[in-house]
Amino acid sequence: MSEHQHASSSATVSAFSAGRKPIVEMRDISIAFGGIKAVDHASLELYEGEVVGLLGHNGAGKSTLIKILSGAYQRDHGDIYIRGEKASIDNPRDAKRYGIETIYQTLALADNVDAAANLFLGRELKTKWGTLDDVAMEAATREVMGRLNPNFRRFKEPVKKLSGGQRQSVAIARAIHFNANILIMDEPTAALGPQETQQVSDLTLELKKQGIGIFLISHDIHDVFELSDRVAVMKNGRIVGTARVQDVTKDEVLGMIILGKCPPGAIPGPGALNG
Repeated sequence: MSEHQHASSSATVSAFSAGRKPIVEMRDISIAFGGIKAVDHASLELYEGEVVGLLGHNGAGKSTLIKILSGAYQRDHGDIYIRGEKASIDNPRDAKRYGIETIYQTLALADNVDAAANLFLGRELKTKWGTLDDVAMEAATREVMGRLNPNFRRFKEPVKKLSGGQRQSVAIARAIHFNANILIMDEPTAALGPQETQQVSDLTLELKKQGIGIFLISHDIHDVFELSDRVAVMKNGRIVGTARVQDVTKDEVLGMIILGKCPPGAIPGPGALNG
């Protein structure tokens, strides 16, 4: 099985990389809970300035695979390489050291304080007198927000007063300010209306331009097609296949999700239905 995986993995590499090295390579990753394999020999890579959409039913293994990369779970088997170097990721702090940040649907923001206080939560800047350096923190927040979402103006308000799209901006700005170059976005538009979803889409495209690699976990196939360069589909803990979005149709990707059937434009993984 892993030989098959390796063959498919290198084919994917040649399809997208044009000689570049991936910033993330997950090789042959497995994890079991109570004897049931939640992720079964999965391999996946991500390049600089690329969005990889990860699709699959609930329980397909996509969130579990990504939680291994973010340090939330420890894998039973397999290796992770960051920029070609074998990475040791046993907890979220390790992941942050490698420039990996996760934006969860719940966002983990402190509702009662403003954007700058959220950006520096737990990593506050101090003046030489040991007091909080609010001026420096606000200036840094304005700088990173200017790059990310120039229309953001509500710097002084508690984040609970912000819209869903603006709250996403704050969560992403926090990741970017602390030098994330690998971003995991877990269902970033699940609770948002159409206008706010568009805001998050714009943010994602802006991050791509800045060379950040993004794993996008989503149930929304339209979102994934709009934002992703490649899609990877999981079913029963295994990778069904990967494809560049221009090489497959939405119906074909649905066939991968539901039936595990790999279309001609996709590179099959170990979870592909044979024949």
